[in-house]
Formats: sequence, structure tokens, C-alpha cells
Amino acid sequence: MKNRQPTDAELEILQVLWRHGPATVRQVNDILNEQRKVGYTTTLKMMQIMTEKQILKRNEDRRSHLYSPKIHETDAQNLMLNKLLKSAFGGSALKLVVSALGNGKTSKKELQKIREFLDRMETQQGGRHGAGE
Repeated sequence: MKNRQPTDAELEILQVLWRHGPATVRQVNDILNEQRKVGYTTTLKMMQIMTEKQILKRNEDRRSHLYSPKIHETDAQNLMLNKLLKSAFGGSALKLVVSALGNGKTSKKELQKIREFLDRMETQQGGRHGAGE
């Protein structure tokens, strides 16, 4: 799976496919060009390489081949997060979270959802540990 960790450019293509579903090279290229100029042949080559790396699968039933991700978004996120956690934060989830939340860009709504998530985690862990203690 190590060779399936997407590069930044591959991740851009994957994000298009995760959001929009299976697409042709032209469709992916058009969406990428909404953010920045990317040549069609560059997108084509990237998607061919991603198919060889088994990050994408290609349906050749139609004249215009349809591409779709072979890796789930959460799997890619977990791969990248684990790499970041180890390389930049010495494996400390606390350092990662404090850094992410301390950047001043977290909205009140996001903070509320994080509080709710932590409350659920605490309740679940409390239920598991309470009977055995």
C-alpha cells in the first residue's frame, strides 16, 4: 500500500473523483482548471500513472474511458495523517491536534463538533472502563 500513497498532484485528481464520481480525463481536467491552469496531456499522463500504480481504475467500455478511485478517501487520509503524525509530530496525536486547533482558523461550529465528538468518545470509554474498575 506504500506505493499507493498519493502525491499532491495525484491527490488533486482523487479529490475531483471522490467529489464528482467516475469521470473522463477531459472532465477531470476541466474541474482542475477551475482552480489553476493544467494541461490536458498532463492530466492524462498523471491519470495513466495513477492507473499503473493502482490508485485509479479505468473502465474502457466506452470510447471515452471513465476513471474512478481504487483507494477510498478515508484510507488516503489515514495514510497521509499517519505519515504526518510520525514525521512532523513524533507520533504525538496531542501535538498534532494542538497545532491544528491552535492555528486560529478553527470556526466556532467546528469547535462545537469537536467538543461533541470528544464527549461521545469519553462516554464510550467511560462505559467500557466503568464496569471493570
